Amino acid sequence: MKTIYLILSTILLFSCGTKQSNKTENMKKKILFVVTSHAEKGTTGEPTGFYLSEVSHPWYTLYNAGYEIDFVSPKGGEAPIDGFNLKDSINSIFWKNEIYRTKIANTLKPSEIDPANYIAIHYAGGHGTMWDFPDNKEIASIASSIYEKNGFVSAVCHGPAGLVNIKLSDGSYLVDGKKVNAFTNEEEIAAKANEIVPFLLEDKLIERGAIFEKSGVWESHVVADQRLITGQNPASALEVGKTLLREIENQ
Repeated sequence: MKTIYLILSTILLFSCGTKQSNKTENMKKKILFVVTSHAEKGTTGEPTGFYLSEVSHPWYTLYNAGYEIDFVSPKGGEAPIDGFNLKDSINSIFWKNEIYRTKIANTLKPSEIDPANYIAIHYAGGHGTMWDFPDNKEIASIASSIYEKNGFVSAVCHGPAGLVNIKLSDGSYLVDGKKVNAFTNEEEIAAKANEIVPFLLEDKLIERGAIFEKSGVWESHVVADQRLITGQNPASALEVGKTLLREIENQ
């Protein structure tokens, strides 16, 4: 009987350990995407929102690598969409995925997020971010928590608007002293939005101490520095996802 008891105890311990290991592994595989709740460019009446390819392209790479994606927005609920182009094959794949189409239509509120569940956070762009990302302290706190627990932060195009006010526990700005990329001043002028947006993203990041890198207008450019991955524009979105995946897998 004693032998049987020892065998059963060993099996139980192994089973519990395996379940706990699987649970921990699943938690590590989750990535949080941040999208805007803001639907208008200033007072122009022109609609905006998150740029679809800046969600779908990184999602495509990470999802196919086995990562689960959750979505959060400043207000929660349905997020406004810009750049809705289903001729883009990856946009189409994302939009036809019922699970993720439902998730993006029912984004979580910041208060519903536990940063401990995520290995990375990704800020998608779209002009709407310029109005509701910078001063959202709840999402900034989530990002700094993920980063300071050895996680990753990525952002593309106007998504880095969410980075400009993130501070770490030592009081320094997240971007201070790091190579960073985002929608450039030249691109804002080309988009005829330089006098509409509340600030120029390139200038604000430099003001926060970032080492700003850029390529020509609409050219793909991605930079990774100290677990921070940033991309310049929509053309950079797929590479941001690939770079984030590579950085996570190589950690």
